[in-house]
Amino acid sequence: MATHTQDVKKVENKKNEGWLTSWPSLILFCIVLPIAFRSVFYTPFHIPSGSMKPTLLIGDYLFASKFTYGYSKYSFPFAIKFFDNREESTGPERGDIVIFRPPPAPSVDFIKRVIGLPGDTVQVKEGVLYINDKMVERERIEDFEEVQEDGSVFKAEQYIETLPNGVSYHVLDADKHGRLDNTMIYHVPEGNYFVMGDNRDHSADSRTNTVGFLPKENLVGRAEVIAISTKEPIWHLWKWFGNFRGERNLTDLHP
Repeated sequence: MATHTQDVKKVENKKNEGWLTSWPSLILFCIVLPIAFRSVFYTPFHIPSGSMKPTLLIGDYLFASKFTYGYSKYSFPFAIKFFDNREESTGPERGDIVIFRPPPAPSVDFIKRVIGLPGDTVQVKEGVLYINDKMVERERIEDFEEVQEDGSVFKAEQYIETLPNGVSYHVLDADKHGRLDNTMIYHVPEGNYFVMGDNRDHSADSRTNTVGFLPKENLVGRAEVIAISTKEPIWHLWKWFGNFRGERNLTDLHP
């Protein structure tokens, strides 16, 4: 009787082992579950440009939460439309760093900081930000300097900017006479947000036709933490020495 029971267990174990090594299980664990996790919970994001310096640098790899703002078709791969609009929990707050799809280029992920909420007015005068006709507080600190790939040094005036809700962060003013230093007054429509890059003179954001106002539906998620930062592509492990920015690893973007 004991031998029969052992034989049955062996057969069941072989079936289980067979399923675990089958094509359906491989598809489930290697394709379906990762896509589901990325669609519902978190998505990785790589910083390809300097528009968010000094907060985010080229080569930062971060994770963004999908569930913070709820879900829309842009929460899913290939913008599959499961919802007519956005199934939301809460909307972004001032100072949130968000990943989104701009209406003029809905297939491209952008990352910027939320500055204006629905109903706000936003304007930049002589490089200074105004929200609802009030100047946003900023404090001059040491210059930002960064060595570029060609050996040249990028240098810019650096400020700590503090929004009306108390959120503070660093911004750069690289050009005192930049084309984005003086703007019209923007009236943020209901259901939309006004976003800007921290590198104010080198950012395509709501001040430009490249982005414009950000509809709530086009939000993808909120940037949460820098996982790894390296000056070289993450898969170039042999080049990490001297290029790995370990001090930026696990940096909380919303402390």
